Amino acid sequence: MGEPHVVAHEVLEVVPGVWHWSVHDDRIDFISSSHAVMSGDGVVLVDPLPLAPDALESLGSVTAIVLTTSSHQRSAWRLRRELGVQVHAPALTKESDEQPDSRYAEGDRLPGDLQAIFTPGAGTTQHSLLLEQHSGVLFTPDLFAHPPGGTLVLVPDRYMHDSKQARRTAQELLARPFAVLCTGHGAPVLEDAHGAVRAALAA
Repeated sequence: MGEPHVVAHEVLEVVPGVWHWSVHDDRIDFISSSHAVMSGDGVVLVDPLPLAPDALESLGSVTAIVLTTSSHQRSAWRLRRELGVQVHAPALTKESDEQPDSRYAEGDRLPGDLQAIFTPGAGTTQHSLLLEQHSGVLFTPDLFAHPPGGTLVLVPDRYMHDSKQARRTAQELLARPFAVLCTGHGAPVLEDAHGAVRAALAA
């Protein structure tokens, strides 16, 4: 699918050591979002979108890239070459432009101390990532969207592989310890993230 043509020029801190940036993605005519996590070894990029060099440099030394799903490969392969880092992707990923350096599955611990959580429904290989620091930060792929100025919603059924499974997955995520929800499409949910998920399910 390649990269969007639009480049983000700033990163915003979500909580200490976690950053967010987004663009209006010309490939899907909607907002797409990326994140970065500080670890003891350096910075881990999650589903990275194009980012201006000075903004990327402001994050610090990048040591790894983690993809939640193949459709979020975005700038991963270019950044792998430019930064000399490895790309980690779900084990069953097939539709990627290049081969990842490492494949992961449910329960694996990834760079940045991110825990992989299999989240089927929106797709067949998608994983969310849980960072247990800061009372829990959950990074989700295509399960939710958070439009600018709007509320958290489930991705529309027409874009889902299995919408009923996606709803079960969203319900199951409520058992996970997270205070902040970072979606692949929209702004982070910083307050009452569990309540926002319940409201999305009830809509």
